[in-house]
Amino acid sequence: MRIIEKIFGKKNFIINKEVPKIYLISLGVKYISDFLRFYLIKFLFKKTGKRAYIGKKTEIVCKKKICLGDNVRIGNYTKINSISEEGLSLGNNVKIGEYSSILLSGGINNLGKGMSIGKNSFFSEYTFFGAAGGIKIGEDVISGQYVRFHAENHLFNEIDKLIKEQGVTRKGIVIGDNCWIGAGAVFLDGAELGNGCVVAANSVVTKKFPSNSVVAGVPAKILRYR
Repeated sequence: MRIIEKIFGKKNFIINKEVPKIYLISLGVKYISDFLRFYLIKFLFKKTGKRAYIGKKTEIVCKKKICLGDNVRIGNYTKINSISEEGLSLGNNVKIGEYSSILLSGGINNLGKGMSIGKNSFFSEYTFFGAAGGIKIGEDVISGQYVRFHAENHLFNEIDKLIKEQGVTRKGIVIGDNCWIGAGAVFLDGAELGNGCVVAANSVVTKKFPSNSVVAGVPAKILRYR
């Protein structure tokens, strides 16, 4: 039980009696493997906490630009490229789900800003973080599957010039503390949520919303306040 509490960063963690013991054993074996995978390369990171767990087949580029807090969990088959100006910072008890991608730069000729996630924040499977313009996510954020962040946007006003040659804008994306992001939501460059916001599934967030907003739609609009 104490091992489970350490991994999940929770005290008085209660396991449902319906959970088979064989599953708990397999889960324990997985986390031991994930911890050993981290331990063998921890000296390559800029900074690490007491422990972290890195899933199998995970690709991490430029570890020296990454700071990890205690009990960070990175799921299987995740891709992280931290080449950027400020690097990547994951706070205590942050989880990144399986098959996710964290890309801090769009290319090596124009480095991105970087990304930080506050403690106790959880992102489900297949999350995409495109952080060229900078992404700042607060504490205690929970997020469903297939959520995408795109902190960069292409300029396209010159009709006699190729769009790919017109450059980009980078306003960045900011998510406050204690937000709930529904599955499939998309955040575009310049999007910002205050504290305590709720975003409905499959919404497209394009602008700033005040704290405790409940937003939905394409583009997202305020439905009500909590």
